[in-house]
Amino acid sequence: MMELQETNERLFYKLLIDNVEELLPIVYTPVVGEACQKYGSIFKRPQGLFISLKEKGKILEVLKNWPEKSIQVIVVTDGERILGLGDLGCQGMGIPVGKLALYTALGGVRPSACLPITIDVGTNNEKLLNDEFYIGLRQKRATGQEYSELLHEFMTAVKQNYGEKVLVQFEDFANHNAFELLAKYGTTHLVFNDDIQGTASVVLAGVVAALKLIGGTLADHTFLFLGAGEAGTGIAELIALEMSKQTKTPIEETRKKIWLVDSKGLIVGSRKASLQHFKQPWAHEHEPVGSLLEAVKVIKPTVLIGSSGVGKTFTKEVIEAVTSINEKPLVLALSNPTSQSECTAEEAYQWSEGRAIFASGSPFDPVEYKGKVYYSGQANNAYIFPGFGLGLVISGAIRVHDDMLLAASEALAKLVSNENYEKGLIYPPFSNIREISANIAASVAGKAYELGLATRLPRPQNLVKYAESCMYSPVYRNYR
Repeated sequence: MMELQETNERLFYKLLIDNVEELLPIVYTPVVGEACQKYGSIFKRPQGLFISLKEKGKILEVLKNWPEKSIQVIVVTDGERILGLGDLGCQGMGIPVGKLALYTALGGVRPSACLPITIDVGTNNEKLLNDEFYIGLRQKRATGQEYSELLHEFMTAVKQNYGEKVLVQFEDFANHNAFELLAKYGTTHLVFNDDIQGTASVVLAGVVAALKLIGGTLADHTFLFLGAGEAGTGIAELIALEMSKQTKTPIEETRKKIWLVDSKGLIVGSRKASLQHFKQPWAHEHEPVGSLLEAVKVIKPTVLIGSSGVGKTFTKEVIEAVTSINEKPLVLALSNPTSQSECTAEEAYQWSEGRAIFASGSPFDPVEYKGKVYYSGQANNAYIFPGFGLGLVISGAIRVHDDMLLAASEALAKLVSNENYEKGLIYPPFSNIREISANIAASVAGKAYELGLATRLPRPQNLVKYAESCMYSPVYRNYR
């Protein structure tokens, strides 16, 4: 596929768009994870821009060396936390390349307006440091001031070279850096973190859509998360925000409906002093609980969400416990790739005796149980980020606001048809992804205009039609 992307770009996108369900797992998770692990040994030509510590002080010049001048979307990683696979150093380049291929195929952003970047500050992966084919700096990761100065120079150079309206998507940074970068540059640049915000938006859409199957409003449900990193806390915060918006109660109150379990057990008030800052809002008053199974028994969640990056953690006992509490438990096993999924679709349906509503981060085939076929949805960020990015680009937005994430979730949830619901699906099929992206783009752009963050004036009358008209299509012209 990468060979085709380099030799015949239009055909690559035509193939990807026409066979999106089949090829998405190849261009993106789970195969992209394996490609990153082997990147050094399959490397032929650089597909993106590598910026290393050695270029400190010259990043603007390096950006100017990229042949395309009008860039609309940059996806950047430092390779420290690639999917659930950990530190892959600058072999993480497979992720920005794959993400941007999806920005084009699914969101219609022109390929020439996309720029994949990997910032190489070294790696702490001993195996890579000793690998003769490793293509990055052979040193331990730079941290602290050296790291933040390099990132600051990069962000400043991007704005200087491409202007205020270029979208910078942070991808697969380690937790401590991800939250910091988003907070630091969210007020001065157009930045988006797919692991925190994109995942949150797509999961919220699934939960909102699932309400039609499990009943009640968002505020009627109790949520229990396994995993309190970027994805877990990001999802929890967005669910609390939507709940707060619907019930008009302060977010401090709605957070109390959401509980998180990390590697040390349930996050509770008595642990507050030792918690990282992003976990603190979730430390509710409760006696300590050591395991997920115990937490399920005492919290009695109606929705169980896995974002731990650790496979096989939704055990038979856990699924049976959550099923004994609910008629139709909503189980979301979000960790990628497939090997890291908290449980498989087959396990979820068998252990819940076919009662669970299940969706996962990586795709699973339909499951037959007691003569009935169960289809599981995929809570894939690719539903959200291409349309989200397109919406920002077409409105000329200068900042990302949480309300835009809520608008994207609501737009996606509305696109689930009755036919999908009958199969037990809480996401629309990927085959209509371009149409889905156009609708999400229209909602996001609408919100940007409403909040006064859009610069492309006057506002188009019909935003869906406008989004569709802006989308790149790899069509072959008819020659006579």
